[in-house]
Amino acid sequence: MSLLDQSDLTDLAERLVTGARRAGADQADALAVRSVSLSVEVRDGAVEESQRSEGDDLGLRVIVGRRQAVVSTNDLKDNGFDALAERAVAMARAAPEDRFAGLADPELLAGKLPALDLIDPDMPEVDELETLAREAEAAGLAVAGVTKSGGASASAGIGGLVLVTSHGFHGATIASRHGIAMTAIAGDGTGMERDYDFSSTLHAADLDSAEAIGRRAGERAVKRLNPRKVATRRVPVVFDSRISGSLVGHVASAANGAAIARKTSFLRDKRGAKIFASGIDIIDDPLRPRGLRSRPFDAEGVAGRSRKLVEDGVLTTWLLDCATARELGLQTTGHAQRGVSSTPSPGASNLHFAAGGKSPQELIADIEDGFYVTDMIGMGVNLVTGDYSRGASGFWIEHGERTYPVSEVTIAGHLSDMFASLTPANDLVFRYGTNAPTLRVEGMTVAGH
Repeated sequence: MSLLDQSDLTDLAERLVTGARRAGADQADALAVRSVSLSVEVRDGAVEESQRSEGDDLGLRVIVGRRQAVVSTNDLKDNGFDALAERAVAMARAAPEDRFAGLADPELLAGKLPALDLIDPDMPEVDELETLAREAEAAGLAVAGVTKSGGASASAGIGGLVLVTSHGFHGATIASRHGIAMTAIAGDGTGMERDYDFSSTLHAADLDSAEAIGRRAGERAVKRLNPRKVATRRVPVVFDSRISGSLVGHVASAANGAAIARKTSFLRDKRGAKIFASGIDIIDDPLRPRGLRSRPFDAEGVAGRSRKLVEDGVLTTWLLDCATARELGLQTTGHAQRGVSSTPSPGASNLHFAAGGKSPQELIADIEDGFYVTDMIGMGVNLVTGDYSRGASGFWIEHGERTYPVSEVTIAGHLSDMFASLTPANDLVFRYGTNAPTLRVEGMTVAGH
Protein backbone atom coordinates (compact mmCIF):
# COMPACT_ATOMS: atom_id res chain seq x y z
CA MET A 1 0.00 0.00 0.00
CA SER A 2 1.34 3.44 -0.94
CA LEU A 3 1.84 5.88 1.92
CA LEU A 4 0.15 8.51 -0.24
CA ASP A 5 -3.02 6.47 -0.82
CA GLN A 6 -5.58 7.45 1.82
CA SER A 7 -8.54 5.62 0.32
CA ASP A 8 -8.47 2.94 3.02
CA LEU A 9 -8.42 5.63 5.75
CA THR A 10 -11.44 7.25 4.11
CA ASP A 11 -13.23 3.90 4.07
CA LEU A 12 -12.51 3.36 7.78
CA ALA A 13 -13.79 6.81 8.71
CA GLU A 14 -16.94 6.40 6.61
CA ARG A 15 -17.71 3.05 8.20
CA LEU A 16 -17.34 4.55 11.69
CA VAL A 17 -19.72 7.41 10.90
CA THR A 18 -22.23 5.03 9.34
CA GLY A 19 -22.02 2.79 12.41
CA ALA A 20 -22.58 5.75 14.71
CA ARG A 21 -25.73 6.88 12.89
CA ARG A 22 -27.02 3.32 12.91
CA ALA A 23 -26.41 3.15 16.68
CA GLY A 24 -28.49 6.26 17.31
CA ALA A 25 -26.15 9.23 17.05
CA ASP A 26 -27.75 12.45 15.81
CA GLN A 27 -24.40 13.67 14.51
CA ALA A 28 -20.96 12.10 14.21
CA ASP A 29 -17.52 12.67 12.79
CA ALA A 30 -14.55 10.36 12.41
CA LEU A 31 -10.86 11.15 12.22
CA ALA A 32 -8.41 8.63 10.75
CA VAL A 33 -4.71 9.39 11.13
CA ARG A 34 -1.70 7.63 9.57
CA SER A 35 1.93 8.35 10.40
CA VAL A 36 5.26 6.88 9.32
CA SER A 37 8.55 8.22 10.68
CA LEU A 38 12.22 7.34 10.63
CA SER A 39 14.96 8.91 12.75
CA VAL A 40 18.65 8.37 13.43
CA GLU A 41 20.73 9.79 16.28
CA VAL A 42 24.54 9.76 16.30
CA ARG A 43 27.13 10.73 18.88
CA ASP A 44 30.88 10.73 18.27
CA GLY A 45 30.32 9.34 14.80
CA ALA A 46 28.45 6.24 15.97
CA VAL A 47 24.73 5.55 15.68
CA GLU A 48 23.17 5.74 19.14
CA GLU A 49 19.60 5.09 18.11
CA SER A 50 17.65 4.33 14.98
CA GLN A 51 13.86 4.32 15.12
CA ARG A 52 11.04 3.59 12.73
CA SER A 53 7.43 3.94 13.72
CA GLU A 54 4.20 3.64 11.81
CA GLY A 55 0.58 3.26 12.66
CA ASP A 56 -3.04 4.11 12.03
CA ASP A 57 -5.28 5.69 14.69
CA LEU A 58 -8.99 6.32 14.52
CA GLY A 59 -11.27 8.52 16.56
CA LEU A 60 -15.05 8.74 16.57
CA ARG A 61 -17.05 11.61 18.04
CA VAL A 62 -20.78 11.13 18.45
CA ILE A 63 -23.41 13.66 19.50
CA VAL A 64 -26.76 12.61 20.89
CA GLY A 65 -28.90 15.68 21.45
CA ARG A 66 -26.42 18.01 23.14
CA ARG A 67 -24.38 15.26 24.73
CA GLN A 68 -21.16 14.06 23.14
CA ALA A 69 -18.49 11.42 23.59
CA VAL A 70 -15.24 10.46 21.87
CA VAL A 71 -13.74 6.99 21.50
CA SER A 72 -10.50 6.02 19.78
CA THR A 73 -8.71 2.87 18.69
CA ASN A 74 -5.80 1.61 16.64
CA ASP A 75 -7.13 -1.91 16.31
CA LEU A 76 -10.34 -2.19 14.35
CA LYS A 77 -11.23 -5.60 13.06
CA ASP A 78 -13.91 -6.05 10.41
CA ASN A 79 -16.60 -6.49 13.03
CA GLY A 80 -15.39 -3.75 15.35
CA PHE A 81 -17.04 -0.71 13.79
CA ASP A 82 -20.53 -1.27 15.11
CA ALA A 83 -19.30 -2.23 18.58
CA LEU A 84 -17.16 0.91 18.81
CA ALA A 85 -19.99 3.11 17.60
CA GLU A 86 -22.47 1.56 20.03
CA ARG A 87 -20.06 2.14 22.90
CA ALA A 88 -19.59 5.77 21.88
CA VAL A 89 -23.34 6.38 21.70
CA ALA A 90 -23.85 4.76 25.12
CA MET A 91 -21.12 7.00 26.55
CA ALA A 92 -22.71 10.10 25.01
CA ARG A 93 -26.12 9.30 26.47
CA ALA A 94 -24.53 9.10 29.91
CA ALA A 95 -22.47 12.30 29.47
CA PRO A 96 -23.49 15.68 30.88
CA GLU A 97 -25.25 17.99 28.45
CA ASP A 98 -23.07 20.41 26.51
CA ARG A 99 -25.31 22.99 24.86
CA PHE A 100 -22.46 24.16 22.62
CA ALA A 101 -21.62 20.74 21.16
CA GLY A 102 -22.32 20.08 17.51
CA LEU A 103 -20.81 19.84 14.05
CA ALA A 104 -19.85 22.88 12.01
CA ASP A 105 -22.49 24.75 10.03
CA PRO A 106 -22.55 23.21 6.52
CA GLU A 107 -21.98 26.55 4.77
CA LEU A 108 -18.61 26.91 6.53
CA LEU A 109 -17.20 23.58 5.33
CA ALA A 110 -14.32 23.46 2.90
CA GLY A 111 -15.24 22.72 -0.71
CA LYS A 112 -12.49 22.41 -3.29
CA LEU A 113 -9.25 21.98 -1.36
CA PRO A 114 -6.32 24.23 -2.36
CA ALA A 115 -2.97 22.72 -3.37
CA LEU A 116 -0.51 23.63 -0.60
CA ASP A 117 2.53 21.58 -1.75
CA LEU A 118 2.79 19.75 1.59
CA ILE A 119 4.16 16.41 0.46
CA ASP A 120 7.65 15.35 -0.56
CA PRO A 121 6.99 11.76 -1.67
CA ASP A 122 10.62 10.60 -1.49
CA MET A 123 11.43 9.14 1.94
CA PRO A 124 15.18 8.79 2.61
CA GLU A 125 16.75 5.49 3.60
CA VAL A 126 18.39 4.94 7.00
CA ASP A 127 21.91 5.26 5.59
CA GLU A 128 21.04 8.65 4.08
CA LEU A 129 19.86 9.91 7.46
CA GLU A 130 23.00 8.54 9.12
CA THR A 131 25.14 10.44 6.63
CA LEU A 132 23.32 13.71 7.30
CA ALA A 133 23.58 13.32 11.08
CA ARG A 134 27.30 12.51 10.88
CA GLU A 135 27.92 15.50 8.60
CA ALA A 136 26.18 17.84 11.04
CA GLU A 137 28.11 16.46 13.99
CA ALA A 138 31.46 16.61 12.21
CA ALA A 139 30.88 20.24 11.21
CA GLY A 140 30.06 21.18 14.79
CA LEU A 141 33.12 19.40 16.20
CA ALA A 142 35.33 21.14 13.63
CA VAL A 143 34.59 24.57 15.11
CA ALA A 144 37.52 25.81 17.18
CA GLY A 145 36.61 25.70 20.88
CA VAL A 146 34.05 22.91 20.60
CA THR A 147 35.13 20.07 22.88
CA LYS A 148 32.26 17.59 22.72
CA SER A 149 29.22 16.59 20.77
CA GLY A 150 25.83 16.65 22.38
CA GLY A 151 24.60 14.49 19.53
CA ALA A 152 23.16 14.99 16.10
CA SER A 153 20.06 13.62 14.43
CA ALA A 154 18.25 13.39 11.13
CA SER A 155 14.65 12.38 10.60
CA ALA A 156 11.90 12.09 8.03
CA GLY A 157 8.24 11.19 8.08
CA ILE A 158 4.89 11.31 6.35
CA GLY A 159 1.60 11.87 8.09
CA GLY A 160 -1.93 12.07 6.77
CA LEU A 161 -5.46 12.37 8.08
CA VAL A 162 -8.99 11.94 6.85
CA LEU A 163 -12.04 13.64 8.34
CA VAL A 164 -15.56 12.41 7.56
CA THR A 165 -18.70 13.91 9.07
CA SER A 166 -22.31 12.78 9.13
CA HIS A 167 -23.42 15.95 7.33
CA GLY A 168 -21.43 15.19 4.22
CA PHE A 169 -17.89 16.46 4.63
CA HIS A 170 -15.07 14.28 3.30
CA GLY A 171 -11.56 15.74 3.49
CA ALA A 172 -8.07 14.31 3.34
CA THR A 173 -4.66 15.93 3.77
CA ILE A 174 -1.14 14.57 3.91
CA ALA A 175 2.26 16.14 4.63
CA SER A 176 5.87 15.12 4.90
CA ARG A 177 8.53 16.34 7.36
CA HIS A 178 12.32 16.33 7.22
CA GLY A 179 14.73 17.47 9.93
CA ILE A 180 18.39 17.77 10.91
CA ALA A 181 19.69 18.89 14.32
CA MET A 182 23.00 19.13 16.16
CA THR A 183 24.03 20.09 19.72
CA ALA A 184 27.59 21.24 20.40
CA ILE A 185 29.43 21.61 23.72
CA ALA A 186 32.29 24.08 24.16
CA GLY A 187 34.75 24.45 27.03
CA ASP A 188 35.62 22.06 29.84
CA GLY A 189 34.57 21.19 33.38
CA THR A 190 32.27 23.69 35.05
CA GLY A 191 32.92 26.17 32.25
CA MET A 192 31.16 24.10 29.59
CA GLU A 193 28.45 25.71 27.48
CA ARG A 194 26.14 24.14 24.94
CA ASP A 195 24.03 25.34 22.07
CA TYR A 196 22.22 23.87 19.10
CA ASP A 197 20.85 24.44 15.64
CA PHE A 198 18.26 22.61 13.57
CA SER A 199 16.29 22.77 10.37
CA SER A 200 12.80 21.35 9.88
CA THR A 201 10.91 21.52 6.57
CA LEU A 202 8.25 19.66 4.63
CA HIS A 203 10.49 19.12 1.62
CA ALA A 204 14.02 17.76 1.91
CA ALA A 205 15.21 20.25 -0.72
CA ASP A 206 14.33 23.13 1.63
CA LEU A 207 16.51 21.92 4.51
CA ASP A 208 19.61 23.88 5.47
CA SER A 209 22.72 21.85 4.77
CA ALA A 210 23.89 19.48 7.51
CA GLU A 211 27.29 21.19 7.45
CA ALA A 212 25.75 24.64 8.04
CA ILE A 213 23.58 23.36 10.89
CA GLY A 214 26.54 21.77 12.67
CA ARG A 215 28.76 24.79 12.16
CA ARG A 216 26.16 27.21 13.54
CA ALA A 217 25.61 24.99 16.59
CA GLY A 218 29.36 24.96 17.27
CA GLU A 219 29.79 28.70 16.75
CA ARG A 220 26.88 29.48 19.06
CA ALA A 221 28.27 27.23 21.82
CA VAL A 222 31.73 28.87 21.63
CA LYS A 223 30.25 32.37 21.79
CA ARG A 224 28.59 31.46 25.10
CA LEU A 225 31.89 30.65 26.85
CA ASN A 226 32.89 32.63 29.94
CA PRO A 227 29.52 34.29 30.56
CA ARG A 228 29.21 37.09 33.09
CA LYS A 229 26.49 38.03 35.48
CA VAL A 230 25.00 41.51 35.50
CA ALA A 231 23.52 43.71 38.18
CA THR A 232 19.74 44.05 38.25
CA ARG A 233 18.55 46.93 36.11
CA ARG A 234 15.79 48.08 33.78
CA VAL A 235 16.87 48.13 30.13
CA PRO A 236 15.71 47.46 26.57
CA VAL A 237 15.61 43.73 25.80
CA VAL A 238 16.05 42.37 22.28
CA PHE A 239 14.75 38.89 21.45
CA ASP A 240 16.74 37.04 18.80
CA SER A 241 14.63 35.73 15.91
CA ARG A 242 15.35 32.18 17.05
CA ILE A 243 13.25 32.68 20.19
CA SER A 244 11.12 35.76 19.43
CA GLY A 245 8.27 33.58 18.21
CA SER A 246 7.54 32.74 21.85
CA LEU A 247 6.10 36.25 22.29
CA VAL A 248 3.78 35.66 19.32
CA GLY A 249 2.77 32.38 20.93
CA HIS A 250 1.74 34.25 24.08
CA VAL A 251 -0.55 36.48 22.00
CA ALA A 252 -2.17 33.43 20.41
CA SER A 253 -2.58 31.63 23.73
CA ALA A 254 -4.15 34.67 25.38
CA ALA A 255 -6.46 35.17 22.36
CA ASN A 256 -7.52 31.52 22.35
CA GLY A 257 -11.29 31.30 22.52
CA ALA A 258 -11.19 28.57 25.17
CA ALA A 259 -9.26 30.88 27.52
CA ILE A 260 -11.63 33.74 26.74
CA ALA A 261 -14.68 31.58 27.47
CA ARG A 262 -13.13 30.47 30.78
CA LYS A 263 -12.16 34.09 31.59
CA THR A 264 -8.56 32.97 32.12
CA SER A 265 -6.85 35.44 29.76
CA PHE A 266 -5.54 38.93 30.45
CA LEU A 267 -6.78 39.85 26.95
CA ARG A 268 -10.39 38.80 27.60
CA ASP A 269 -11.67 42.40 27.31
CA LYS A 270 -9.29 43.49 24.56
CA ARG A 271 -10.92 42.34 21.30
CA GLY A 272 -11.03 45.45 19.13
CA ALA A 273 -8.51 47.25 21.35
CA LYS A 274 -5.07 48.51 20.39
CA ILE A 275 -2.50 46.30 22.16
CA PHE A 276 0.54 46.95 19.91
CA ALA A 277 1.90 50.04 18.21
CA SER A 278 0.41 51.17 14.92
CA GLY A 279 1.68 49.28 11.89
CA ILE A 280 2.09 45.94 13.66
CA ASP A 281 0.39 42.87 12.20
CA ILE A 282 0.27 39.26 13.41
CA ILE A 283 -1.05 36.83 10.80
CA ASP A 284 -2.34 33.28 11.04
CA ASP A 285 -2.28 31.59 7.63
CA PRO A 286 -3.17 27.89 7.34
CA LEU A 287 -2.93 28.12 3.54
CA ARG A 288 0.73 29.09 3.20
CA PRO A 289 2.38 26.74 0.66
CA ARG A 290 4.91 24.43 2.33
CA GLY A 291 4.05 25.87 5.77
CA LEU A 292 4.88 23.59 8.69
CA ARG A 293 1.31 23.86 10.03
CA SER A 294 -0.53 24.36 6.76
CA ARG A 295 -3.90 22.65 6.32
CA PRO A 296 -6.76 23.16 3.86
CA PHE A 297 -9.41 22.60 6.53
CA ASP A 298 -9.52 22.48 10.32
CA ALA A 299 -10.47 19.57 12.58
CA GLU A 300 -14.18 20.26 12.01
CA GLY A 301 -13.90 20.54 8.24
CA VAL A 302 -14.13 24.34 8.22
CA ALA A 303 -12.28 25.94 5.32
CA GLY A 304 -8.97 27.55 6.25
CA ARG A 305 -8.17 31.16 5.40
CA SER A 306 -5.55 33.73 6.30
CA ARG A 307 -6.53 36.06 9.15
CA LYS A 308 -4.86 38.98 10.88
CA LEU A 309 -5.02 38.24 14.58
CA VAL A 310 -3.54 41.70 15.10
CA GLU A 311 -3.97 44.39 12.43
CA ASP A 312 -2.32 47.81 12.72
CA GLY A 313 -1.79 47.09 16.41
CA VAL A 314 -5.44 46.14 17.08
CA LEU A 315 -6.47 42.70 18.36
CA THR A 316 -9.12 41.80 15.81
CA THR A 317 -10.37 38.34 16.76
CA TRP A 318 -10.17 35.31 19.00
CA LEU A 319 -9.04 31.92 17.74
CA LEU A 320 -12.25 29.89 17.71
CA ASP A 321 -13.62 26.44 17.02
CA CYS A 322 -17.35 25.86 16.71
CA ALA A 323 -18.08 25.15 20.39
CA THR A 324 -16.18 28.14 21.80
CA ALA A 325 -17.65 30.35 19.08
CA ARG A 326 -21.18 29.31 20.10
CA GLU A 327 -20.36 29.92 23.76
CA LEU A 328 -19.09 33.42 22.95
CA GLY A 329 -21.91 34.23 20.52
CA LEU A 330 -19.53 34.36 17.54
CA GLN A 331 -18.68 32.33 14.45
CA THR A 332 -15.81 29.87 14.28
CA THR A 333 -12.60 31.20 12.75
CA GLY A 334 -11.65 27.74 11.46
CA HIS A 335 -9.05 27.06 14.15
CA ALA A 336 -10.31 23.72 15.48
CA GLN A 337 -7.63 21.17 16.36
CA ARG A 338 -8.05 17.68 17.76
CA GLY A 339 -6.50 14.31 18.20
CA VAL A 340 -8.30 11.03 17.75
CA SER A 341 -9.16 10.85 21.47
CA SER A 342 -10.28 14.44 22.08
CA THR A 343 -13.02 16.87 21.16
CA PRO A 344 -12.05 19.89 19.04
CA SER A 345 -10.41 22.91 20.68
CA PRO A 346 -8.98 26.12 19.19
CA GLY A 347 -5.33 26.55 18.21
CA ALA A 348 -3.20 28.54 15.78
CA SER A 349 -1.82 27.30 12.46
CA ASN A 350 1.09 29.07 10.70
CA LEU A 351 1.47 32.15 12.87
CA HIS A 352 3.88 35.01 12.18
CA PHE A 353 4.73 38.53 13.28
CA ALA A 354 5.08 40.75 10.23
CA ALA A 355 8.55 42.20 9.62
CA GLY A 356 9.41 45.79 10.42
CA GLY A 357 11.63 48.21 8.53
CA LYS A 358 14.90 48.17 10.48
CA SER A 359 17.70 45.63 10.38
CA PRO A 360 18.57 43.88 13.65
CA GLN A 361 21.70 46.02 13.92
CA GLU A 362 19.68 49.20 13.42
CA LEU A 363 17.27 47.97 16.08
CA ILE A 364 20.03 47.92 18.72
CA ALA A 365 22.15 50.81 17.41
CA ASP A 366 20.85 53.36 19.93
CA ILE A 367 20.91 51.04 22.97
CA GLU A 368 23.61 52.18 25.38
CA ASP A 369 22.86 49.47 27.93
CA GLY A 370 20.66 46.46 27.13
CA PHE A 371 20.26 42.72 26.84
CA TYR A 372 20.16 40.60 23.67
CA VAL A 373 18.40 37.30 24.45
CA THR A 374 19.34 34.16 22.52
CA ASP A 375 17.97 31.47 24.85
CA MET A 376 15.24 31.20 27.47
CA ILE A 377 14.35 28.62 30.10
CA GLY A 378 11.34 28.08 32.31
CA MET A 379 7.69 28.82 31.73
CA GLY A 380 7.10 31.77 34.03
CA VAL A 381 4.30 33.36 32.00
CA ASN A 382 0.91 33.88 33.65
CA LEU A 383 -1.65 34.37 30.90
CA VAL A 384 -4.39 35.09 33.44
CA THR A 385 -2.61 38.19 34.77
CA GLY A 386 -0.12 38.87 31.97
CA ASP A 387 2.87 38.71 34.31
CA TYR A 388 6.06 37.60 32.52
CA SER A 389 9.23 36.23 34.12
CA ARG A 390 11.65 33.82 32.45
CA GLY A 391 15.23 32.71 32.83
CA ALA A 392 17.43 33.88 29.99
CA SER A 393 20.92 33.98 28.53
CA GLY A 394 22.43 35.93 25.68
CA PHE A 395 24.73 38.91 25.22
CA TRP A 396 24.98 42.31 26.84
CA ILE A 397 24.51 45.32 24.58
CA GLU A 398 26.82 48.30 25.10
CA HIS A 399 26.89 51.38 22.88
CA GLY A 400 24.80 49.69 20.20
CA GLU A 401 26.87 46.51 19.95
CA ARG A 402 26.58 42.98 21.33
CA THR A 403 29.53 42.43 23.64
CA TYR A 404 30.09 39.73 26.30
CA PRO A 405 27.91 36.66 26.99
CA VAL A 406 25.48 36.77 29.91
CA SER A 407 23.79 33.87 31.69
CA GLU A 408 21.72 33.09 34.77
CA VAL A 409 19.51 36.15 34.63
CA THR A 410 15.76 36.60 34.69
CA ILE A 411 13.84 38.97 32.45
CA ALA A 412 10.54 40.25 33.79
CA GLY A 413 7.71 42.54 32.81
CA HIS A 414 4.03 42.55 31.96
CA LEU A 415 2.87 41.31 28.57
CA SER A 416 0.60 44.34 28.04
CA ASP A 417 3.55 46.71 28.51
CA MET A 418 5.83 44.49 26.42
CA PHE A 419 3.38 44.34 23.53
CA ALA A 420 2.79 48.12 23.61
CA SER A 421 6.53 48.91 23.40
CA LEU A 422 7.54 46.23 20.92
CA THR A 423 9.42 47.00 17.68
CA PRO A 424 10.11 44.35 14.98
CA ALA A 425 13.20 44.09 12.77
CA ASN A 426 13.15 43.18 9.09
CA ASP A 427 14.71 39.70 9.37
CA LEU A 428 11.58 37.53 9.31
CA VAL A 429 12.30 34.02 8.02
CA PHE A 430 9.75 31.19 7.98
CA ARG A 431 11.58 28.42 9.85
CA TYR A 432 9.10 27.28 12.49
CA GLY A 433 5.38 26.89 13.01
CA THR A 434 5.38 30.29 14.73
CA ASN A 435 7.78 32.85 13.29
CA ALA A 436 8.89 36.36 14.15
CA PRO A 437 11.75 38.68 13.30
CA THR A 438 14.13 40.01 15.92
CA LEU A 439 11.98 41.95 18.41
CA ARG A 440 12.91 44.84 20.71
CA VAL A 441 10.99 45.47 23.93
CA GLU A 442 11.55 48.59 26.02
CA GLY A 443 11.98 48.79 29.77
CA MET A 444 12.13 45.22 31.01
CA THR A 445 13.71 44.27 34.31
CA VAL A 446 16.83 42.14 33.95
CA ALA A 447 17.45 40.54 37.34
CA GLY A 448 21.02 39.38 37.92
CA HIS A 449 23.11 39.36 41.08
